[in-house]
Amino acid sequence: MRRRDARPQGTGTAGPAGARHGEDAEGTPRHMKAPKGLPLWLKIVTGVVSVALVAGVAFAAFWFIRLQTNITKAPLSAGETRNADDPLVNDKTDRLQILILGSDTRDGKNAAYGSTEDSTGYGHSDVMMLLDISADNKRVNVLSFPRDLLVDVPQCTDRTNNQTFPARSGVMINEAMAEAGIGCAVDTVNKLTGLQIDHFMMADFNAVKELSHAVGGVNVCVSDPVFDPDSRLRLAKGDSLVEGEQALAFLRTRHAFGDGGDLGRIKGQQAFLSSLTRKLKDEGTLGNPQRLLQIADVVTQNLTVDEGLASVPSLLTIGGRLKDIDVSKVAFVAVPTQAAAVDPNRLELVEPQASQLFAALRADLDLTTPGATSTPAPSESPAPQPTAVAPAYDKAIQPVAVANGSGVATRAQELMTVITGNGFAQAVSYLANPVDQTVLYYGPGFADVAADVASLFGIPAAQVQEAPGVAGVQLYVGTDFGTGTAYGAASVPSDVVNQTANDAVCQQVNPLYIDQ
Repeated sequence: MRRRDARPQGTGTAGPAGARHGEDAEGTPRHMKAPKGLPLWLKIVTGVVSVALVAGVAFAAFWFIRLQTNITKAPLSAGETRNADDPLVNDKTDRLQILILGSDTRDGKNAAYGSTEDSTGYGHSDVMMLLDISADNKRVNVLSFPRDLLVDVPQCTDRTNNQTFPARSGVMINEAMAEAGIGCAVDTVNKLTGLQIDHFMMADFNAVKELSHAVGGVNVCVSDPVFDPDSRLRLAKGDSLVEGEQALAFLRTRHAFGDGGDLGRIKGQQAFLSSLTRKLKDEGTLGNPQRLLQIADVVTQNLTVDEGLASVPSLLTIGGRLKDIDVSKVAFVAVPTQAAAVDPNRLELVEPQASQLFAALRADLDLTTPGATSTPAPSESPAPQPTAVAPAYDKAIQPVAVANGSGVATRAQELMTVITGNGFAQAVSYLANPVDQTVLYYGPGFADVAADVASLFGIPAAQVQEAPGVAGVQLYVGTDFGTGTAYGAASVPSDVVNQTANDAVCQQVNPLYIDQ
């Protein structure tokens, strides 16, 4: 008799009883053996790819965490918060305006450049530049504000303790952030220019030294051998490669260039940035991830940004937008200034040139094209038109005058050309006291003549007024109509660009600081 579970042995049998439990003839469980039919080369490739993916993710995570940890942030504004209805700027596709600040604080690594008193509070903005990137990434404007420029600072609130500081007038622009922080400097520039800054970046002295090391030095040029004991700048005549302390000294020197004033200092800073731009462009640094990470690591360790820019992707986006820019379209501009009437050691805006520059920036004009003009903004109250039933008049004998209150000596001649060219042969012009707004005045019985003159220049009806004391028609030109022949149209002033990033400029050394 056989046991019921016995199986016949030999050909056609199912094999030993152990095979029923997932073992092969050798007794090895099937799940412990490698899949059959998978080529050895594929196994190797799969392993290598897996290791590479893990390493890549780990590398990216390391740099992301490292850079993100480096970043210090602060509020963008010290005034009213952004209106909820205002659309947020798209850093990838929109026009972008970033305020670049250099802090003069002597705290931490910067202690060697001043005393304990210098390191208290928020410090002053040693450098203030507005970086303006066009939406199509074809143009970049870098607008410098002299630290001695007297401006009006709006009311600002320190977001760290909610302490509010009242508005101030006639204050040096580099003091704007001293009380309420960086956001107050942003609000001050917005008020001054009529622009809306999207982001800010503030770096300290150490950032300049480390960045210059990271790029392998920056080439600069001076007209004569120079030595400035205050900034410790010492260079031979001609070209020099500066980095570290000498790069910082070149940017900080206040007396070595030009006449020893702040404008010479600005030109030196612009020449340094121009050279740096060419170097980054020529070496393809902004398109090289490895070099870009190295620079980003250096920069973020010494950088304070607003909340909207406080992320690694946001910072890399800015670099990506600049990598293909035409260096001849990177314009370095200084705000038009002159010695202040209240203090010759301070500066004030020159009008109407400053207003024209700010209007050109608001209109997003190409500053490298002098005379470029925007389309006049549509007026809610267009110039009055003469009625169809009004009797015809002889233009050749009408009393028309141009009172030049624009602050530009040749302005009346430009407008007179238009007026006489349209038949007003008896027109005259004279110099008048400066005024902010252009107004067209007319006496009794000259409304139709005033309407025609207003239409020549697009003067709005709200600025055409009857004045019994005026004989005929008087166009009183203000600083708001300093260029062009179409009122309300922005235009680029001549000689507004100091240099482009395509220009290699040698700094003229102050004779008092030539190193003998």
